[in-house]
Amino acid sequence: MRRQHLALAVVALAGAAAIPWGMDDYALGVVTIGFYYAVLAASWNLLAGYTGQFSLAQQGFAALGAYATGLSIRDLGVPIWLGILLAAAVSCGMGLALGLLTLRLRAIYLAITTWGFAETVHITLTAGYQVTRGELGLSVPTLLGNLDPLSYYYVFLGLLAVSLAVLYLVCHSRIGQFLRAIRDDELRAASLGIDTTRWKLFVFALSSLLTGLAGACYAHYVAVIGPDMADFSELAKIVVMVVIGGMGTFAGPVLGALLVQLLTSYLGQFGAWDNVLFALVVIVLMRTYREGLVALGRRLWRRLMAWMHPRVEVAARG
Repeated sequence: MRRQHLALAVVALAGAAAIPWGMDDYALGVVTIGFYYAVLAASWNLLAGYTGQFSLAQQGFAALGAYATGLSIRDLGVPIWLGILLAAAVSCGMGLALGLLTLRLRAIYLAITTWGFAETVHITLTAGYQVTRGELGLSVPTLLGNLDPLSYYYVFLGLLAVSLAVLYLVCHSRIGQFLRAIRDDELRAASLGIDTTRWKLFVFALSSLLTGLAGACYAHYVAVIGPDMADFSELAKIVVMVVIGGMGTFAGPVLGALLVQLLTSYLGQFGAWDNVLFALVVIVLMRTYREGLVALGRRLWRRLMAWMHPRVEVAARG
């Protein structure tokens, strides 16, 4: 099975690497931002989909990563690569601290507490304009010293590939079994000897690290960042991406992120009606197949195989 996954990953990566040669600059920018959201969605899925920790602070960690690298470069004069590493470390540390504060919280209580953390980050970035420049925006140097969309496409594709590789190793190891056990029944998992505290802290820290790293790279791509990165609407977008793709699946958040990003970019031409049209599309998708696109794809694949090999299907049932 792992060989099949590796083969699919190689094919998908090769296809993604070849796609830009038939796209214009605008389309490249849309897909590049889609890769950014795919990292955020996959990281949040590790928390909510695999571990059952419904955090509402993901956008806060992305903003922390973006501002950490921007402020460290501006005020400390560190090189860009060190600023990105500092951003990942700051986000990871804050995720670990938030995990410690919310160890005993579950369901709606965890959601409210993490939402409060994200709103605190949002308000702090807005009110602390003497340092963060508030709504005026903080200027950040570009990662490659240019604005070539093709170069950044491959940067974010590489970031997504590395993030997914890390998440795959975690989810398909003994750690992944522990996380799913915590999701299904935390008390039973603890009674079986699983250190639930340790692994909940681990998943908070890892998810925050990847999110902060993505936020830092995003900052060096757009060149100007603002407090809106920590706005709740960003979290809502991430959740929709995961749910549409398939919560608790590995490929679902990536597919959902790319689909939602392409869809919102296309609907932007309708002005104020774009959110209404987007909501209608989401409602139709959820009413049609609420398990997500991955589950729908698997079901269609099984039906296709059954149609192409009816004798095998009959023999299997027999």
